[in-house]
Amino acid sequence: MHVSELDYELPPELIAQRPVEPRDASRLLVCDRATQTHVHRHFYDLPEFLRPGDLLVANDTSVINARLHGHKPTGGKVEVLLLRKLDDLTWEALVGGRHVQQVIFSAGGDDNKTIRAEVVARPSEAVFNVRFSEPIEPYLDVLGETPLPPYIHERLEDPARYQTVYARVAGSAAAPTAGLHFTPQLIERIEAMGVRIAFVTLHVGLDTFKPIEEETVEAHKIHTEWCELLPATAEAINETRLRGGRVIAVGTTSARVLESCPLAAESGDRAGMSPSGQPAIVQPFSGFTSLYITPSYRWKVVDALITNFHLPRSTLLAMIGAFMGMDFMRCTYALAIRERYRFYSFGDAMLIL
Repeated sequence: MHVSELDYELPPELIAQRPVEPRDASRLLVCDRATQTHVHRHFYDLPEFLRPGDLLVANDTSVINARLHGHKPTGGKVEVLLLRKLDDLTWEALVGGRHVQQVIFSAGGDDNKTIRAEVVARPSEAVFNVRFSEPIEPYLDVLGETPLPPYIHERLEDPARYQTVYARVAGSAAAPTAGLHFTPQLIERIEAMGVRIAFVTLHVGLDTFKPIEEETVEAHKIHTEWCELLPATAEAINETRLRGGRVIAVGTTSARVLESCPLAAESGDRAGMSPSGQPAIVQPFSGFTSLYITPSYRWKVVDALITNFHLPRSTLLAMIGAFMGMDFMRCTYALAIRERYRFYSFGDAMLIL
């Protein structure tokens, strides 16, 4: 598929620069794939489209203060943006500055503590492997700040608004934005109606915003991200399928985890069946995923999807095209633009049924 098929024109004023208050007051475009129809609602109306026995699966990753400001030994300023932890001391990172080999960070304190980072490898033109003199995580609250996507130009007054209310596992350079719409009260309403909520973890890297630069979608080399699906979540998914409930992914990151997990049915275990009679069993998983979902993909686990509106020519938009069908996706995005929905991280949401 040519990458131009993932293109669209977005008026700049529709790129949301700040979140709405309260979180669940954002708009919700409900998209029915079976009838190819749309309903305009708000996110607090989400329970109306859920059924007892459904399972929401959300990503409980937490955004770290990944943007660090330091200086060279010669004094020049350097910005380091942490992308992915490789081991206790080494991170994959973006490094701003020319000919940077070492960065010094001032952690302050009575002893005027400093931490040093050395560039030890350059796996690609833009990405560096940086090794710190000691684990950097304990100092992120002092040295770092929340990294917002490049299309958000306004300062975020409350960094907690770039975290989901259920964020638990630190490690992301960007938020799983579909989850930003949930409030504790909305979660209580959903659970009270007999809908369960389970969690997976996927640490989001900034490559999630990187456009597809090749001429064809399939030629793009997808980024890898660390993810985990624990036994309790696998059990909840399997039970939901056996009882005829729907597995609803909260965001493309959760969907990527669910579709990355090995299916027991592929090894001959057909104990779990979808309502249509197709095997759909997940197993616990922990590790890196490089799953690339393009419009030819056959979905195995996810029945419905909650998501924000995504950048043109992005791998996330390719995933949405795979889930909705390309024609319905184009129609939906054109409608959202006409109706002045807010786009991207702090924007409005879709529920794709």
